[in-house]
Amino acid sequence: MQILDGKKLSQKIKEQIKSEVAELKEKYAITPGLAVILVGDDPASHTYVKMKAKACKEVGFYSIVHEMPESITQEKIEETIKLMNQNPNIDGILVQLPLPSHIDATRILELIEPAKDVDGFHPYNFGRLIQGLDTFAPCTPLGVMELLREYNINPKGLDVCVVGASNIVGKPMAALLLNAFATVDICHIYTKDLQSHTKRADMVVVGVGKAGLITADMVKDGAIVIDIGINKVDGKIVGDVDFEEVSKKASYITPVPGGVGPMTIAMLLQNTLKAAKKRIQS
Repeated sequence: MQILDGKKLSQKIKEQIKSEVAELKEKYAITPGLAVILVGDDPASHTYVKMKAKACKEVGFYSIVHEMPESITQEKIEETIKLMNQNPNIDGILVQLPLPSHIDATRILELIEPAKDVDGFHPYNFGRLIQGLDTFAPCTPLGVMELLREYNINPKGLDVCVVGASNIVGKPMAALLLNAFATVDICHIYTKDLQSHTKRADMVVVGVGKAGLITADMVKDGAIVIDIGINKVDGKIVGDVDFEEVSKKASYITPVPGGVGPMTIAMLLQNTLKAAKKRIQS
């Protein structure tokens, strides 16, 4: 069994990005810029945004966080996004989810200029992803693909079971794997007999937010197991996979924390750098 070390790989990617940012500044006097919109007081959201701001600083990006109260109106958020769309120094715009229930999140995400949609949630970018065209792919699934590449795991021809069908993780994950010529099986809350799907898979990718969902009897010997879940149990961060038991059967497995999580932020930086490079070309 080999651990897929996302923490180590994310550091390597950040070093590469830092070097490219220095080159951009020297050659073109351009500093990649990321704007984050943070609404409300959700502790997890605040933690994620702090981590993203810290990562931006590490690689030399310009970043700004627009903190807004829970009671903010739809119009005010839309106003801010429009300003960011027009700001030539901002290459990427990120809206930290979830948003309060009175805000139409779909409308907010669709308002972001596709060329600045570094989270890859805009229908335009999602459509291009489905078609296998160059685009901004959502950061977590993209991070999984980078991890597989780093460890020379080629999804081509593999039977892959993706557990979870969210727009942020499950659906784009399935699309990226399909584009890599894997045979993809997508499971969700209404799937009958989940074990019958996971048990025959060469690779299981899970991201639903249910601690210990995938147990050892649900995976075959030698399976590759990618755990995207993040849960808090008795003060500890754990994934959706029973790591201790499943790791005894898996050929490769991601830990939680230290697996896919750090890769998500690394891919956000990579997407923002990509957007900044496109600014030079335009």
